[in-house]
Amino acid sequence: MTLLDAAPAPAPTRLVDLFEYGLDAPICLTWELTYACNLACVHCLSSSGRRDPRELSTEECKAVIDELERMQVFYVNIGGGEPTVRPDFFELVDYATAHHVGVKFSTNGVKISPDVARRLAKNDYLDIQISLDGATAEVNDYIRGPGSYDTAIRAMQNLADAGMTGFKLSVVCTRQNIGQLDEFKAIADRYGAQLRLTRLRPSGRGADVWDELHPTRDQQRELYDWLLAHGDQVLTGDSFFHLSAYGQALPGLNLCGAGRVVCLIDPVGDVYACPFAIHEDFLAGNVRSEGGFARVWRDSELFTRLRQPQSGGACSSCAFFDTCKGGCMAAKFFTGLPLDGPDPECVQGFGETALAKVKQDASSTPRSHVDHSHPVAARAMPGKVAISIGRRPGMSEGTGRIDLAAALEVKPNLFSGNAGMPVNDLADDPLADFRP
Repeated sequence: MTLLDAAPAPAPTRLVDLFEYGLDAPICLTWELTYACNLACVHCLSSSGRRDPRELSTEECKAVIDELERMQVFYVNIGGGEPTVRPDFFELVDYATAHHVGVKFSTNGVKISPDVARRLAKNDYLDIQISLDGATAEVNDYIRGPGSYDTAIRAMQNLADAGMTGFKLSVVCTRQNIGQLDEFKAIADRYGAQLRLTRLRPSGRGADVWDELHPTRDQQRELYDWLLAHGDQVLTGDSFFHLSAYGQALPGLNLCGAGRVVCLIDPVGDVYACPFAIHEDFLAGNVRSEGGFARVWRDSELFTRLRQPQSGGACSSCAFFDTCKGGCMAAKFFTGLPLDGPDPECVQGFGETALAKVKQDASSTPRSHVDHSHPVAARAMPGKVAISIGRRPGMSEGTGRIDLAAALEVKPNLFSGNAGMPVNDLADDPLADFRP
């Protein structure tokens, strides 16, 4: 699996063309501060759970922020893991905003108490995203773990009570929640939040549940029509540009910005082209190396190649290539499709044909080399077969699936505790497992 071959470079004529050739600094970047997390969401793109002892120190994080300020990066999207469980999280947020680097951070809400909410509401250079993947507890907790719905709702109530408006309700669209879009919008409106929808990718643990969770073709059309009707009120992070092949482009850039206008810094300082492509093939360097983040962004061989015009490959003859651009790089890569092939959710149906060929040889499908998952996680929606995540004890060799009976012998009742936290690991302190 290799990156696309570069095509001859025409002179850019539009703003979007300039973005394709890359900028001197990213408009924004995603920064995962820690792999530690109190939950074990089945679709976690970074396979988070346990803290990595190599993660950047407080002083190293501040040095990165200093670089971002010099590069005039507008803001960082901080995530994890659950970033708020880092003891220095608020120190780093305050340092960033004091140095003209705006912060947007994603959280499951576990630490958003009334006092914390009031503190956050005082910072005008800060935006918050509360993650919720079901408009009801039944749907959400199937994906994110028992109690996680109540935790998120409580966090939004605390933010609203503190006078914070315009924070985000962030939803990963799945087969289970596409029918709840209006309900999600109502929840966001109730707390003075803005709804943000993002695409499910087969990244991290998401690769294990992709076939079960990604929206059907009919649901893709339902989502597209809903976005057209509500596009001025709902954010998407440009994650649904592949849906533009239905005919009308959705609001936004409608292109893959990996290594051009966005990238990822992970908890140990590795820099990847895309938050959804944590794999050696998309690793550009490390902020601890000489020259720091700036040198990785400006001089890495990977980013230089990504900023060259890319061949449309098999999609170049499609009438919709100029609008969908062949779809998502990470979605193709982690389903085993070539990067110049169709998106696995191509709305014209070309992805399904390509996937049928790939599935004949599942061993060729790439997997991320990064996995900090808790030892075992399995859960089930009433009336459903349990979903399993990660390559854990009891997993059948070569299948990517867990033998549930064997897995539960290793660690039973993992999700019977508070807010989806693994009760066998946490004792009296619900965050004990995530402290340095």
